[in-house]
Amino acid sequence: MSKHIARKRFGQHFLSDTHIIESIVQGIAPVAGEPMIEIGPGLAALTQPLVERLGHLTVIELDRDLAQRLRSHGQLTVIESDVLRVDFAKVVQEMNVPRVRVVGNLPYNISTPILFHLLNYVDVIQDQHFMLQKEVIDRMVASPSTSDYSRLSVMLQWRYEMENFLFVPPGSFDPPPRVDSAVVRMVPLANPAPVNVKLMEEMVQVAFSQRRKKLRHTLGAWLDARGFAGEFDTQRRAEEVPVSDYVQLALSLKPTAAPEAAAS
Repeated sequence: MSKHIARKRFGQHFLSDTHIIESIVQGIAPVAGEPMIEIGPGLAALTQPLVERLGHLTVIELDRDLAQRLRSHGQLTVIESDVLRVDFAKVVQEMNVPRVRVVGNLPYNISTPILFHLLNYVDVIQDQHFMLQKEVIDRMVASPSTSDYSRLSVMLQWRYEMENFLFVPPGSFDPPPRVDSAVVRMVPLANPAPVNVKLMEEMVQVAFSQRRKKLRHTLGAWLDARGFAGEFDTQRRAEEVPVSDYVQLALSLKPTAAPEAAAS
């Protein structure tokens, strides 16, 4: 079979370092028979050692040529689709299991949208292990009052316990990316605050829309438009507010449609 050429539009960088692959598999610690979904299996560098331990694996692959190759593997269920269009709740239901583990070497050009997409299905996910651009993981696990602390930090830390557990240099891939990579472990919190996710997303997006300005210029106006009468210190910048404060604010708000002026 001819060699697959990495497609730039899909952000394809194929993992090829066997020592890194083994370290990732050890970090995931797959157990025979447990349900798992791999996003972007590519040339099956991670897929093969996983399925050898699991017995069966469901994979999501957008590239038609790669999906065709993967279908010839007797232990794989192949979903040929853009992962952002996949209804994970439906897939899990069809697998006839309560929850799944999700792994993958995510395409770096759409990694953040994928993380936000999976946030919608966190109730049917046991844990997630993803290879990502190290810079993205730095933002995911960042603490308040640091330059990496961002909308991504708040939205994911509210819902997951996260750990950066493996550094992966560019030379581990073919072709090598221009950035360092890492692997993150994401475990959904057992008892998260019952916030309205859409409301939380909107609120945090407004807060970080002008991160150099104090929140009274952004979030303050948004809260006023909603008739918020509670207490929240808007003399801070978005990056100075801990996740717990954002969560408490979201809990105190009602998910009503905000006036158009608030979104500007």
